[in-house]
Amino acid sequence: MTDEETLTRAQDEHADWLEGLAKQRHFLRFTARDLTDEQAGLRTTASELCVGGLIKHVTAVERNWVRFIQHGPSGLPDYTAMTEQDWAQRAESFRMLPGETLAGVLAAYEEAARATDTVVFSLPDLNASWPLPKAPWHEPGTEWTIRRVLMHLVAETAQHCGHADIIRESLDGAQSMA
Repeated sequence: MTDEETLTRAQDEHADWLEGLAKQRHFLRFTARDLTDEQAGLRTTASELCVGGLIKHVTAVERNWVRFIQHGPSGLPDYTAMTEQDWAQRAESFRMLPGETLAGVLAAYEEAARATDTVVFSLPDLNASWPLPKAPWHEPGTEWTIRRVLMHLVAETAQHCGHADIIRESLDGAQSMA
């Protein structure tokens, strides 16, 4: 295989992962269609989640994992050292806070998506790996390739699309994937 063929295959794989992620991003944004700022911040289920908060959370998730892709575990906090205040601040990423607008949340998400796409397309391949940051939910010593990070981003975004769809349907009966 020539270098050019290898590059084309790598770019095709990058495009495939980003296409899958783009589809899930679309569904998440679509769930917020025609909502007011107030509606985007409403909790309609027993959970703390709201549509706008889910979009904020997924935005933060993408930004964090892009920092991981670029800088390894030093790009993310040591979750095992987080204080109660740190956890409370993290919980705010799941809610729309006073003064936040749905338009602003969606714009931030769009900006994070563009940054993710730019970084991923700039990579020569997806085989580079880093040890995961310290976190109660990570097995110590585990490493993830960039490919595995992208798989996680697609899966997490899809999971939150389902959450958002339930919240939206509970809010006004609208369905995103019907």
